[in-house]
Amino acid sequence: MSETLALAKDLIARPSITPADEGCQRVIAERLAALGFDCETLVFEDTTNLWARRGTGKPVFCFAGHTDVVPPGDPNDWDTPPFEPTLKDGMLYGRGAADMKGSLAAMVVAVEQFLAKNPQPLPFDLAFLITSDEEGPFINGTKRVIETLEQRNEKITWCIVGEPSSTDRVADIIKNGRRGSLTGDLVVHGIQGHVAYPHMAQNPVHEAAIALHELASEQWDNGNSYFPPTTFQISNIHAGTGAGNVIPGRLDVQFNFRFSTELTAAQIKQRVSELLDRHKLNYQLTWKLNGPPFLTEPGTLVDAVQTAISQQCQQPATLSTAGGTSDGRFIAPTGAQVIELGPVNATIHKVNECVNVDDLDKLTAIYCHTLVALNQSLDQS
Repeated sequence: MSETLALAKDLIARPSITPADEGCQRVIAERLAALGFDCETLVFEDTTNLWARRGTGKPVFCFAGHTDVVPPGDPNDWDTPPFEPTLKDGMLYGRGAADMKGSLAAMVVAVEQFLAKNPQPLPFDLAFLITSDEEGPFINGTKRVIETLEQRNEKITWCIVGEPSSTDRVADIIKNGRRGSLTGDLVVHGIQGHVAYPHMAQNPVHEAAIALHELASEQWDNGNSYFPPTTFQISNIHAGTGAGNVIPGRLDVQFNFRFSTELTAAQIKQRVSELLDRHKLNYQLTWKLNGPPFLTEPGTLVDAVQTAISQQCQQPATLSTAGGTSDGRFIAPTGAQVIELGPVNATIHKVNECVNVDDLDKLTAIYCHTLVALNQSLDQS
């Protein structure tokens, strides 16, 4: 059994459902401390975070990830118990196998292997940022750790987030950015009344229908070479009392923008408000910015990762910004180069979540050789 597989099994066996950590970070910290890392546990409310750093200089290379997992649902729906790591037909089964305890194990072992062969002083510091609040409300996790580091003027230069980025084979995709996510909660006020007397009421559904259609039909931008066009989607809508003879007095609509670097959240908010005002709606609108878009263009980090992937997989990865959000959205605004690279994502958040055992070792090698490539490039510069 490889070191990566053994560590992954240990982590999966701990039922660390958000925001619980169940000792996962302690296991990781003990191994990192043995390598000369200073390990700091940062607890914010119900969330446990680990900031581990080896060195006190600049620049800083960081592995980032999370020990929390989503609930497994009914264990009876699983072929094997979700928190009993099980090997079958070359696959490791268990909640968190792909998202993302397998990545965490690969990161730790990769650093162990790298330092075993490179004991001399490095031209960069090594760090780990690990949280137990990525799958949940993401309030007291990476966001709070980054705020703490910023207050101390500690900067991350390069960061690999171990999210399961791969699609068909390990390392076929590198996420070098993510779209922003902006949620709007809209309340349109009308006047409740009897459906037989519409002249004595004001139906907010009728009032808002054309405006909502225009929002859904709007071309927000054209995207760019890295991002598709910004999208608008209504996710929840509700009106009425449940009775068939009552005109509702209120309409509640929740919608979300996934937006590119062509727009800012402020620009979107302004355009939405102008459109709603044009239709003379009586409304209230509140916003939640889940994360701004970020992009890491080809450069030091992407080049080092691509070099490692080409060595281990004999072909480079495709750069992509597709998909949802990740904790990279909290790290990138500090000026760090951030990419996501992890296992195949076919079973994440599903029953019988699993990861290919060989892929864990390949991922370990990719992480390790990324550090080697980065070390070589800095030595040559």
